[in-house]
Amino acid sequence: MRGFFLALALCFLLSGSTGQWPAQLFFNASQTPQAGMLLWLAAKSGDAEAQTSLIDYSVKTKQTYWLKKLVALGHPGAAWSLHRLLSKDDKDQTLVQMAAKGNVPEAQLAFAMTTENASVREKWLLKASANNYLPAQAALADWYLLKGNVKKARPLLEKTQGAFTQSAFYLGRILIDEGKHKQGLEVLLRAVEEGHPEAEHWLDLIEKYPQRTVDSIGPVDWPTHKQCLQRIQLFTTSLATTERANDIYQHFTSDKRLMALPICVQRPVRIKAETLSCNENWRKSGRLGCDIRPLSFAVKTRDLTHAVIFSQSGKANVNNGVMFLDVTDSYDVFVHELAHFAGFIDEYPLSNGMANRYCNRQEAPNLIFDGELTYAPIETLTRWQNQPEFSGIWQAKTCANADIKAYKPTNDITFLEHHDSGKIPPVYIKLWEQQLKDPTASRPIYMNLFQSFYRNGQATQADIWLRKYERSKQTTIHSNVSLKASSD
Repeated sequence: MRGFFLALALCFLLSGSTGQWPAQLFFNASQTPQAGMLLWLAAKSGDAEAQTSLIDYSVKTKQTYWLKKLVALGHPGAAWSLHRLLSKDDKDQTLVQMAAKGNVPEAQLAFAMTTENASVREKWLLKASANNYLPAQAALADWYLLKGNVKKARPLLEKTQGAFTQSAFYLGRILIDEGKHKQGLEVLLRAVEEGHPEAEHWLDLIEKYPQRTVDSIGPVDWPTHKQCLQRIQLFTTSLATTERANDIYQHFTSDKRLMALPICVQRPVRIKAETLSCNENWRKSGRLGCDIRPLSFAVKTRDLTHAVIFSQSGKANVNNGVMFLDVTDSYDVFVHELAHFAGFIDEYPLSNGMANRYCNRQEAPNLIFDGELTYAPIETLTRWQNQPEFSGIWQAKTCANADIKAYKPTNDITFLEHHDSGKIPPVYIKLWEQQLKDPTASRPIYMNLFQSFYRNGQATQADIWLRKYERSKQTTIHSNVSLKASSD
């Protein structure tokens, strides 16, 4: 204590003028273990170096007193250090906000991660990143990737790949998707060496599903042990969509519910993202869609009837023989949409426009409607009644918004009402099989290709696919007649 007072006295003796006090106090503080008071005397007069040293001294000695005094002066760095020193129960978010507003990047990152407001979070991540704070730049990259904005994430991942294994992991995948195979593999291998838990799995995925050009997709052998009335190819446009497609493919091959159906699915083919022009709001439909003309070669060489295209984001749907899914869609969503390939209609309340379109007594395997005397179509009701699994009819929610009563052949909440229910009643499997054997029940991809080429003024190509569509109907009819005759 004696040394402190001697140092304080010396400070005043050596200071020739008021303007020299902060520097002299700072020097004297370095000569005594009782630095807090001396640094404070210099810090309160505005000396930045003394303020920084007082913060360092307070953190080192775990004293909150001087930090609180600096906070009272409005010092953002002191606010952040005080916040970190306080116990969990004493934490004060106003200190974080003060530090963030004072341009302390650590506080800006912390504040960003505590808010649930997306725009506010992005704002503070951007501020912290602008201060060249690597953890904030890595967090902002993750934020952009979460939103599907690879273009904005990429330069941030370039900056942070050396400091964060997660950044290297994501950057490697992006480089692979860009066709920079060698460079991407090097980055992913570094992520493996640094212990990233998923990097090795993605290296295996890259080896299993190499990126291919459309014109390199050759023919395949379809199974001979079952009819393949629907021959479906999965197409992916990135490693992320390939991982999702692979998961769905593996689920399908082991799904005992669907094994009796004449549906065959080929393992995914990974193509360059730029091969297909896709949009979340395709043709202003509010749904995911793509220009599928580039796939015409693969459709021909593999004798496909249907395709599933996995894109980064968008609402799942089926359109004339093509299913569109994104990286968040589960296997249950795939099965739900797969039923649409066979003409099944959703059993949840459709929107006004969709309800008026689909509830106008349209024939669907899973729905009938109130008719003038009985249910309509009567043919669908008869099909239900002819099934051993049929147990009655129950009202469906499909047409609620069109003020039309619709009915289904089960009291269960099926996979067509809630896809994650996983419930496919036995009668639906039988109806599904009948649909697949009916050439008028669904439209293969040929119709989609015809429409795409026609819409783009390519009349010759459009005519080829229209003729292909017409021949497929005739072939299926003849095939069904033969099957019926042999079964009789």
